[in-house]
Amino acid sequence: MTILLAIILLPLVGAAVVAPLRGNDRLATATALGFSLATLALVVPLWLSYDPDGARLQQTSSVDWIPPFDIHISFGIDGIALLMIAVIGVLVPMIIGLVGVTDKLPEGRSAGGYLSLILVQQSLTIAVFAATDVFLFYVLFEIMLIPMYFLIGGYGGRSRQYAAVKFFLYSFLGGLIMLAAAIGAYVQAADQLGEGTFDWQTLAQVVPQAPLTTQIWLFLGFFLAFAIKAPLVPLHTWLPDAAGEAPIGVVVLLVGVLDKVGTFGFLRYSIPLFPDASQELAPLVLGLAVAGVLYGSTLAAGQRDMKRFIAYVSIAHFGFIALGIFAFTTQAQVGAVTYMLNHSLATGMLIIVIGMVIARGGSTTISAYGGMAKLTPLLAGLFLIAGLSTLSLPGTNSFVSEFLVLIGSFDTQPVFTAFATVGMVLAAVYVLWLYQRVMQGSLRGDALLGAAGGPGAVEAPETGAKKTIRDVSWRELAVLTPLVVLVIGLGFYPKPALDVVNPVVGETVSIVSVTEGSNE
Repeated sequence: MTILLAIILLPLVGAAVVAPLRGNDRLATATALGFSLATLALVVPLWLSYDPDGARLQQTSSVDWIPPFDIHISFGIDGIALLMIAVIGVLVPMIIGLVGVTDKLPEGRSAGGYLSLILVQQSLTIAVFAATDVFLFYVLFEIMLIPMYFLIGGYGGRSRQYAAVKFFLYSFLGGLIMLAAAIGAYVQAADQLGEGTFDWQTLAQVVPQAPLTTQIWLFLGFFLAFAIKAPLVPLHTWLPDAAGEAPIGVVVLLVGVLDKVGTFGFLRYSIPLFPDASQELAPLVLGLAVAGVLYGSTLAAGQRDMKRFIAYVSIAHFGFIALGIFAFTTQAQVGAVTYMLNHSLATGMLIIVIGMVIARGGSTTISAYGGMAKLTPLLAGLFLIAGLSTLSLPGTNSFVSEFLVLIGSFDTQPVFTAFATVGMVLAAVYVLWLYQRVMQGSLRGDALLGAAGGPGAVEAPETGAKKTIRDVSWRELAVLTPLVVLVIGLGFYPKPALDVVNPVVGETVSIVSVTEGSNE
């Protein structure tokens, strides 16, 4: 068994062990945390064994599944998949460690059920990034919706059922359209080779030889599924509802990891399989990307709800990622891939910090807070670090990615890039506006000056009511410290991420360059 297979299977084993522990939330949390840390420990040798100058796919394994159609259960990783698997390995223990802190489960719901779904989601998401059979990728793409549906619908807010169904239907419909396109690719292989296949490496050699019209239709089938998942405007409307209703830990998974399947799909499937169509339709994708940057930034600045704020910030950031991918330069695509990593870390940290604020105040409404730094100076400092990384301040991890995307995209797409730079200004506006409203100024807001109190409580001057607001606990600090280290460390030394990404991106860009040259 390869290390990769162990990383995929271990969370499933953990889910099976944790699920029956419904009567003891503390034991269930400790057990789930143990399995997630063991999975993270396996990511270390996976990273160390990866050779950036070696084969495109490494840690490969394959078992026959449906031989008549040449379908296999096949896994392998490239540098992009490795980054995403590492991010999942880092974030899941943090999510589990905060159960009962930022995520207070609904009455009647046990930690065992919640955490087992988290572990299943972890396993399926890793498997999606590692799949090298296109049919297997489709199956996992659809199956991974199931645990997320139950996490949102079973553990979310008041409108959780609506949000869960909307999330599921959008992604499921996109997946069905992708299946039709995958079958089309299978038929193209059969026409050229005499027999069909869903093997990614074989399809990447055969399908690019198809006529442009055929490529365009097949590209659109994959693109629609990935654009919904990413999400790109105007296929984004499920995300604000899902993020607004899901528990904080689930929002971290949804925005920090699950959405990256869409942008990963652009890089793994859309461009290598359909390079001519990718170039032909690039202006359309770039237009949607820039629209997402401006639209997401504008709506983020106008949000009243902190969790929906996160959703619109992510929509803007995914616009930057799509811009970098479809600019077709090495610099821009390296920036886009590292943006996927850094968005997961920065936004994941911001979501967790916002979850800590909500847990203390009991409200997601921004206007319910004010001057909170007077009560929780350490939490305010962590909030500021997460916010500065989100707006891509130099010295934080996100700056490197955003800079590479913009400088690389300007070479080939100066007009789209010029419009996208407006998003940088808007990011400073909406992040600092949120921080100022929640943390700075005089102590105010119903969430902080509420009804109940205790020793050291804050007193509302109008009513005399008291409420205790505590600063960051040791448990919360233990969860956030690794993220702070990564946010600052990758800001000053991004080389480990760049080294594993550069060869893969260079190969992807060269595919488009070769087909462009052959068409001249």
